[in-house]
Amino acid sequence: MKLYSHHLSGHAHRARLFLSLIGVDAEIVEVDLAKGAHKSPEYLALDRFGQVPLLDDDGVIVADSNAIMVYAAKKHGRGDWLPEDALGAAKVQRWLSVAAGQIAFGPAAARLVTIFNAGFNPEEVIARAHGVLKLIDAELEGRDWIAAERPTIADVALYSYVARAPEGNVDLNPYANVNAWLRRIEALPGFVEFARTPVGLNA
Repeated sequence: MKLYSHHLSGHAHRARLFLSLIGVDAEIVEVDLAKGAHKSPEYLALDRFGQVPLLDDDGVIVADSNAIMVYAAKKHGRGDWLPEDALGAAKVQRWLSVAAGQIAFGPAAARLVTIFNAGFNPEEVIARAHGVLKLIDAELEGRDWIAAERPTIADVALYSYVARAPEGNVDLNPYANVNAWLRRIEALPGFVEFARTPVGLNA
């Protein structure tokens, strides 16, 4: 099994983190985004979107970080991480949608500005980040995990970009519940740290 990745990609980190949390070994293949390796004909033949991460499971190709987590959970029978019941699955899916929406266009986008000089409006994406962090903090009031009584792929999907939000000048200090939740994830067996970059509030 190969996971095509990039060490600064939160999407790639969430896939790598989940595989590690469930004890699945994968060869990590670093894709040189700066040199455009993800847009090479060879890579585009695997994923026409030209994105990381990408999972190659003995010829079975799965693109998209959330899809990779769903695939791995289903393949390895990890109903503890992806509930099989209708309501449990729906609760997880709700937060996968948040990860692909408000997280991607909030804290992830803010971080892209400081690390990759992306052309987003910093004030706008930082405001979006605080908007979704307030919602997550409220959701975590009185509970340990975001979608169930145990950690699920929903927690993993949210973790990486929230944990590194300060790199995009998004202050996490106002969010006590979020900070406690981050520490719980980091204490899980098999946790893999996301690369740190000295930019933004972490400069």
